[in-house]
Amino acid sequence: MAIIVNLDVMMAKRKISLNELSERVNITPANLSILKTGKAKAIRFSTLEAICKELDCQPGDILEWTDAGD
Repeated sequence: MAIIVNLDVMMAKRKISLNELSERVNITPANLSILKTGKAKAIRFSTLEAICKELDCQPGDILEWTDAGD
């Protein structure tokens, strides 16, 4: 996939666990894990906004495009 998810990097920088973030953004730990591992096919803007708010970051800090997958 050409989209790389750097959620784990931002979580480590902010020293927040998967369970803590999932509670704060009102998403199940399982669904957050799917997003974190890059296995998600989509993300709602409202979810992305909530994650960015909690991690004090921009969407580009979490999602990265690369053409290496082509």
